[in-house]
Amino acid sequence: MISMITNKEKVLAHYEDYTNRAGEDNRATSSRSASLEFHYTKKILDDYIGKDSRVLEVGCATGYYGLHFAEKCKEYVGVDLFPHHIDIFQNKITESGTTNISCYVGDATRLDSIEDNSFDVVLCLGPMYHLPADMRELAFAECYRVCNSGGIAAFAYVNKIGTYFGACLHDDARNKYPNKNANDMVLKQGISDDNAPFFFSTPEEMEAVASRHGLAKVRSAGLDFFNLTAIADKMDDEKFETYLELLDVATGLEFCTGMSEHALLICKKIRRIME
Repeated sequence: MISMITNKEKVLAHYEDYTNRAGEDNRATSSRSASLEFHYTKKILDDYIGKDSRVLEVGCATGYYGLHFAEKCKEYVGVDLFPHHIDIFQNKITESGTTNISCYVGDATRLDSIEDNSFDVVLCLGPMYHLPADMRELAFAECYRVCNSGGIAAFAYVNKIGTYFGACLHDDARNKYPNKNANDMVLKQGISDDNAPFFFSTPEEMEAVASRHGLAKVRSAGLDFFNLTAIADKMDDEKFETYLELLDVATGLEFCTGMSEHALLICKKIRRIME
């Protein structure tokens, strides 16, 4: 079992290294294939955020979603574990002059400064990528606690099946995958086989955790898909636009969710059934 402190340190070290190499702020625009997760996350969540909504994003990174959603809601608050992300986000807020948006450093498993039932929409769009099963329960519990009764809570996560299939098909990885070590670590344990602080799940596992915490599924959707993301960057503009029509259909079909690398679970707060 990975301890909470050790995992937190690994996550912070990962983003420190990632910032030195490329940076989270550039991930959404680094390639066409990388942009798909962000494109469909915004497209789907726009339907659940209104002008009177108070929105909390846990794991807000550098504010890519925050600046987008702040234009659509009454108030937006972002929380992220990595201080450098918050520094970048705060600079963006200052430069934009947006007055209904704020951000601060915080932990998804302990939202101590946030009152119960205080947000209409709670977005957890990063933490599930980095949380083992025991800590995932804590984050779900906190999202439930701070969400209004009848409010919306959305969780992004990494699919073990879609990710593994994608590696088996990718030009740069298929010589390595599949292998028995990955079968054990990714499929059975839901952890990365290269010691990176990533944890994988399935739609069924995520929905079960949500149900235990009084969150009823509203929608489950894939955001990108294993079979063509490896070659999406090689498409010309016309073919890529045609590919988006295929993805528009796939993101709307729940049975496709498990075949996506990244996925989104949208829930409504009802009542907690796990005490």
